[in-house]
Amino acid sequence: MIKNGSHAVEEDKVDSSSLCHSQEKRKRVIRVWCDGCYDMVHYGHSNQLRQAKAMGDYLVVGVHTDEEIAKHKGPPVFTQAERYKMIRAIKWVDEIVEGAPYVTTLETLDKYNCDFCVHGDDITLTVDGKDTYDEVKRMGRYRECKRTQGVSTTDLVGRMLLLTKSHHSNVDNASYQLHTDNFGKGPKGHSPWTGVSQFLQTSQKIIQFASGKEPQPGDTIIYVAGAFDLFHIGHVDFLETVHKQAEKPYVIVGLHFDQEVNRYKGKNYPIMNIHERTLSVLACRYVSEVVIGAPYAVGKDLLDYFKVDVVCHGKTEVFPDTDGTDPYTEPKKRGIFRILDSGNNLSSDDIVQRIIGNRLQFEARNQKKEAKEMAVIKALKDKANSLKTETALTNN
Repeated sequence: MIKNGSHAVEEDKVDSSSLCHSQEKRKRVIRVWCDGCYDMVHYGHSNQLRQAKAMGDYLVVGVHTDEEIAKHKGPPVFTQAERYKMIRAIKWVDEIVEGAPYVTTLETLDKYNCDFCVHGDDITLTVDGKDTYDEVKRMGRYRECKRTQGVSTTDLVGRMLLLTKSHHSNVDNASYQLHTDNFGKGPKGHSPWTGVSQFLQTSQKIIQFASGKEPQPGDTIIYVAGAFDLFHIGHVDFLETVHKQAEKPYVIVGLHFDQEVNRYKGKNYPIMNIHERTLSVLACRYVSEVVIGAPYAVGKDLLDYFKVDVVCHGKTEVFPDTDGTDPYTEPKKRGIFRILDSGNNLSSDDIVQRIIGNRLQFEARNQKKEAKEMAVIKALKDKANSLKTETALTNN
């Protein structure tokens, strides 16, 4: 309470000081922390990081070690070195912290000068079933972003283990649904966080992921084409090599339609449909633009339309077009075709083989995760019911 003029002046000083402080705060760089396993990195992870970056100015991402993931969840598909490199390649990431602790603490946020951490609206549990974000939530240094519907590591692994092509068009398929139910379900019900849902593409989502930058005078326009299925470290290394081909590169990636990919790859490929592959590629910092449903043959019309200076392809096999011709005839004739060696020969087939080799472990991992999530859901429901009962008794 103010009793005299001197106190009134002091309050004015406080208000003025607060105003200056808030202006300084607005100028200050807001540092945001995200962490996770980031195994089988997909556009859902990229979307989480995009949303987190939008909440501040500088995004620091902590990635857990193989040992920590194995302890709390089960074996990761990718090694920690591969996962570190994948996260570095996502365009919204400013810095990564290798070997970040599995449980997020205030100590970690303070160590990296981060204002708060961001996580999706699902729950992450330790090996003993505790919320890994409990401490930062209690201290008000936690923000939530919306989980991307229609994709999960569980779902992708399920697709790889089946020979169905239903995921190409997101059409419900009885055998696929039965398998994903077995793969993602625990013994006592179904968790909303581990379930399999359907991805629906929207123009807004593409706009959010796209750079929106046109090629500038002096840019070298480089074109590459392919499936870029299960966007992985092999793709990242290749695109980084492509990006290094010029001082001012503008990299355009042509993505083939699902039917085209299936024609030359066979089996149940592509694992990810055209819409999912589009977002995965757009999230890569080495990519400027994507052609959705690019023609298989890199012909005169495409080269002239985009004013392409260089066409690149990796060391992988080039499959002939439907008429048996070389799809790169035109760029070769123009002398603008280059074969690049990224030094990484990892393929989608290799990833599928990793999954198949550890199938039982992955199934056990997801069932264990599901069971822990169901236990948390039950505890939250019990707590809510208990509070309702207490309120009712108090009111009576």
